[in-house]
Amino acid sequence: MAYTDIDKPSDYFETKLYTGNGGTQSITGLDFQPDWVVIKRRNAASGSQNMDSVRGATKKLAWNESSAEESPGNILTSFDSGGFSVGNSAAVNGSSDTFVSWNWVAGTSFTNDASATGIGSIDSTGSVNQDAGFSIVSYTGNSPTATTIKHGLNSVPQMIIFKRRVGAGNWSTFHQATGNTKALSLNTTAAPDTSAGYFNNTTPTSSVFSVANSGDTNSNGNAMIAYCFADVKGYSKFGSYVGNGNVDGTFLYTGFAPAFFMLKRTDSTNSWRMWDNKRDPFNVRDTSINANESDAEYTDASVYMDFVSNGVKFRTTGDNVSGGTYIFMCFAENPFVTSTGVPATARWLCSYLLT
Repeated sequence: MAYTDIDKPSDYFETKLYTGNGGTQSITGLDFQPDWVVIKRRNAASGSQNMDSVRGATKKLAWNESSAEESPGNILTSFDSGGFSVGNSAAVNGSSDTFVSWNWVAGTSFTNDASATGIGSIDSTGSVNQDAGFSIVSYTGNSPTATTIKHGLNSVPQMIIFKRRVGAGNWSTFHQATGNTKALSLNTTAAPDTSAGYFNNTTPTSSVFSVANSGDTNSNGNAMIAYCFADVKGYSKFGSYVGNGNVDGTFLYTGFAPAFFMLKRTDSTNSWRMWDNKRDPFNVRDTSINANESDAEYTDASVYMDFVSNGVKFRTTGDNVSGGTYIFMCFAENPFVTSTGVPATARWLCSYLLT
């Protein structure tokens, strides 16, 4: 069996940097037409703008806000072949401002009539890329009824990010490491909240996820959106670690050279920190953005790491507190071994050997 079926991760996920022009522009250079785009202004305060093809290009939610969905018309204007187009909002295209976008492809649209298929207890629609372990799922909440919903992955989701579209609500997040009784909130620093209301104390299966009576995951009569992720060997990893408190920090094996890395401490309050291989193309990686804040990107000498050929190596005690527990999501730049058994490139092997 091949180590991975994805030799070119940039066919499914890629980070893109660009400079705003204050008007309108098309951002090009991706290897795909994205279905999920998150844009963050780097040099000044602005929330992380979240758009997807299931809700529609012009409808935005912000990672750092609990606010309802908005349709301003000047954020994202279209998803394009090889990129996307932006309007004149300063949040995505301020003149001379610098921006980062994280881009995923979901791929195939689906509509699930639950009564006809027997999959899930309520209907859902969405877009799914089973090869990349990613789906975007739209459904209408029916709280207080415990409910199951088709996600389309044909594998068990390791992480699901939920958002209520109508009315205010947190970005409730399921992660396999915190389990089915606890939810994290992407828009806050809070430790996990324990309640059966989020996921009905039920772990997702290869066909459905479960929600109960929380307005953040199952708001009655209101439109909901869920972003679902499964581990794909050599491409994506959703795991956890315990800090060792040493400058010779914890090593996280992912099975690939990372392109994007997000973490959250779970035994205490802490921001959702993000790094990528475009804003920091070489080790050490010390330029962070916090998903739960509008602040500009920053360099923190107490928190930095190396991206190596098969994972992440922490180089400080920051986000590596002794005994501290953390969850993470990570996407690949290169697999450690290709589908034909070829090892990682010399660049990454050298990086690893020098650690």
